[in-house]
Amino acid sequence: MFKTPRVVTVGGFSGIRKILVGGDNPVTIQTMWKEGITDVTEGSEHLQQILRQINTLKSLGCDIIRFAVPDMQSAAALGIIASHTDVPLVADIHFDYRLALETLKSGPVSVIRINPGNIGSRDRVEKVVNACKEKGVAIRIGVNTGSLPKDLEAWVEEKRMTRAKALAETAMREAAVFEDLDFKNVVVSMKASSVQETIEANEEFAKESDIPLHIGVTEAGPLISGVVKSTLAFSTLLKEGLGSTIRVSLSSAPENEVIAGREILHECGKRQAGVTLVSCPRCGRLGFDVHAFMEKWQNELYSLKKDVTIAVMGCIVNGPGEGKHADLGIAGGGDKVIIFKKGKIVRTIPSKDADKIFREELNSL
Repeated sequence: MFKTPRVVTVGGFSGIRKILVGGDNPVTIQTMWKEGITDVTEGSEHLQQILRQINTLKSLGCDIIRFAVPDMQSAAALGIIASHTDVPLVADIHFDYRLALETLKSGPVSVIRINPGNIGSRDRVEKVVNACKEKGVAIRIGVNTGSLPKDLEAWVEEKRMTRAKALAETAMREAAVFEDLDFKNVVVSMKASSVQETIEANEEFAKESDIPLHIGVTEAGPLISGVVKSTLAFSTLLKEGLGSTIRVSLSSAPENEVIAGREILHECGKRQAGVTLVSCPRCGRLGFDVHAFMEKWQNELYSLKKDVTIAVMGCIVNGPGEGKHADLGIAGGGDKVIIFKKGKIVRTIPSKDADKIFREELNSL
């Protein structure tokens, strides 16, 4: 029913990691940088801060990071950032094709994301394509409901076509231009804020094209509603074999986008290895402060390169029992904390020593 996606190469030059998107390759996780980068210069503290956060995102399982490039200063800055990391970076371009050309000159950016619907004439798209060909850079065609062609927009308003089909048709038209230009290293995304429209648009496109799909629900909202919408859309599409790369779009930190993405892929059977976290919601027993402990340890635990299960439970009553399958667990009550492994208590310690002892046990796994 759906075409098997071709393989697209992202990165693989100038010290950038090579990532294969599509085919039978693992589904990759993306996020988007949340701040401006206009003041980034060589040796600046802002550059160092960005590089530290990129390393954190990488350790959490992020494969690709997208940056907005709204002006020439950002284009130059992104080139600087790209030259200091091995994580493939994407330049997000709207309206002005010259921003894409400037970014490609500035440094080893791995992907140019353009919305041909607001870039302008075909010759501008062709200039971007030729520059990407020369440097071995991939392109993502980004289509959304805010930039449909006038005729399709009218059909939607007249209810002659659904918005989902209009998204798919728009993507097919844009993809045809890239085919004419003999540019194969391309990925397509069709994003709507509606779960059902996102699903239907990707299904429609995949019936006709073998271009790999970047899937996501755009403007999905804050943490809870965004994760719910993304999970519903992704689980449906991934089960159908659709989606070669994903982004969970949240009004939240990029770290949360990455963690949500890896958890969705894990639960959908698309990622097997890595840490599984089990934690209770806490209750009126007022035992161990699960919330504070998880907030403090979450990123470090998700960064572990071990296939283990960690349990953080709120009280001694249920901790070892409900978390008995865990390779390592912690629970507590009052001024005491227990450390347990596979349901067996191995240490009982004062609450004040919880972090220190937990780290010792974690390092021993």
